[in-house]
Amino acid sequence: MKILAAGDIHGDIHLVKKLVARAEKENVDLVILCGDLTMHESSTTNLIGPFLKANKKVALIPGNHETNATADFLAKLYGVKNLHGSFLKYEDVGLFGCGSANIGLFQLNEKEIYYTLKKGHEGVKSVKTKIMVTHVHPVGSLMEKLTAHFPGSSGVQKAIEKFKPQILLCSHVHEAAGMEEKIGNTRVINVGREGKVIKL
Repeated sequence: MKILAAGDIHGDIHLVKKLVARAEKENVDLVILCGDLTMHESSTTNLIGPFLKANKKVALIPGNHETNATADFLAKLYGVKNLHGSFLKYEDVGLFGCGSANIGLFQLNEKEIYYTLKKGHEGVKSVKTKIMVTHVHPVGSLMEKLTAHFPGSSGVQKAIEKFKPQILLCSHVHEAAGMEEKIGNTRVINVGREGKVIKL
């Protein structure tokens, strides 16, 4: 299975075109969008449709630039999956997620982040390979050290400890795009705007 994951698109339709071209070139099975799809809730046009025209499955979460209602609207409009507090099973892979962040226009507190992830995890706890999808990075991570403005999330860190996903996909810190680290046995990847292809 191949996944193309990207975040922080911020309404950039030229970036979407590049990501679609990459998804086609790499022949990915699934595209995951890790939040901040829009710029302050505006510019929602041509963010999801181009992936579907290329026959790619899409899952998404909101970031701190859009509400979960906007993510739900896009998911329902295009028939894709919003992973916020929910899950998706694809063959023997289970995905679960939490959008938003602990800072910004649309934020959740740490308890809300953890319990949103817990709710989604219920649907995939028996699955062999688990992928957790968040917008914000875990507290104490290397990527947190690259920014003075965006604190890591203790709720995400707690979810890593409790649910032990094989992979965590996040974005949020633009300066950390492409960075990978291990927290316990979890591979933590900041997928960035240009996206990252993950092979399972």
